[in-house]
Amino acid sequence: MSASILVVEDEPSIQELIAVGLTRSGHEVRRAASAEEAYGAVATALPDVILLDWMLPDASGPSLARKLRAEARTREVPIIMLTARAGDEDKVAGLEAGADDYVTKPFSPRELEARIQAVLRRRAPQLSQEEVHIEGLVINPATRVVAGNGRALKMGPTEFELLHFFMTHTDRVYSRTQILDHVWGDHVFIEDRTVDVHIRRLRDALSPSGHDDLVETVRGAGYRFLSKR
Repeated sequence: MSASILVVEDEPSIQELIAVGLTRSGHEVRRAASAEEAYGAVATALPDVILLDWMLPDASGPSLARKLRAEARTREVPIIMLTARAGDEDKVAGLEAGADDYVTKPFSPRELEARIQAVLRRRAPQLSQEEVHIEGLVINPATRVVAGNGRALKMGPTEFELLHFFMTHTDRVYSRTQILDHVWGDHVFIEDRTVDVHIRRLRDALSPSGHDDLVETVRGAGYRFLSKR
């Protein structure tokens, strides 16, 4: 699965090597050479993954990780710590600071890609290309096909993305703002009520197979997608 990745590394040659490898793997790469640059990049648009060097010129990687984990907007962004420190104590310190994984330099592009894919499967399942099945409803991100009880269901691209997000995040209530951030991106500025329009369209698209009742309105809170009726 491809992703938007922020590479936070102050050594130009290492930053370039990582960025080139990730771009070749199909990822969208942004770069930062300091904690300040990284924080500014995250403020502009949330990445899907942050690759964070342990030693930065203006702060340590763990301190930036703790700062990101302390804020609601960035709390769920996967962080992989990059470091030359190989000791168990250092690994524990990085993980306790909020990192999801820890890669010791030098590392191969294949190892880094495998680590990225692993944290994406855990933290951002909506980025996966794997087929999802719920109550006879099937969505296939790779082929962009949705079927309900064996019947093909037609829907627009936004409704498709909305359904994929819901089917990979079942049973939890999401506010309109949270849905906007996850489906449209937090850097897109549109009204919360836009979500209501697309929810209605999604239910219309699911109604031929009777799966529209899986999209539940939670009064005063938002919407929830049920994993079971």
